[in-house]
Amino acid sequence: MGDAILDQIQEDTRAAMRAGEKERTVALRLIASEVQKAAKEGDGDAVAVLQRERKKRLEAAEAYDAAGRGEQAEAERSEAELIEAYLPEQLPEAELTAIVGEAIERSGASSTQDIGRVMGIVMPEVKGRADGNRVSAIVREQLGA
Repeated sequence: MGDAILDQIQEDTRAAMRAGEKERTVALRLIASEVQKAAKEGDGDAVAVLQRERKKRLEAAEAYDAAGRGEQAEAERSEAELIEAYLPEQLPEAELTAIVGEAIERSGASSTQDIGRVMGIVMPEVKGRADGNRVSAIVREQLGA
């Protein structure tokens, strides 16, 4: 799957170059570079790399907003959206809630002390299709936190 994602990013980079979209070309090159670097380091999980890169952009956007630098914040959000296009479709809230409920039942979790155990079951199942913060919030809600 990682190779298919990288191939698509590289194809989109070439298309952006031909169309004269300089900012998009630069952003896509950076994304492709991160995916390639991770693969060389033994992390062939392109989805995980893209999720990390997306998260970095969103955190940077928040920091720029806090510093009153709206233009840079918008550029970071734009890159995050660009990265999102290469990630698997996110699970709907109802489906994710059901998966968390099943994990709670299977694990026997009964309090917030068991969040880690539930997360350990859910995250591999929803890999790439749900953000960890989103999952954690649902787990906490269902465990009564």
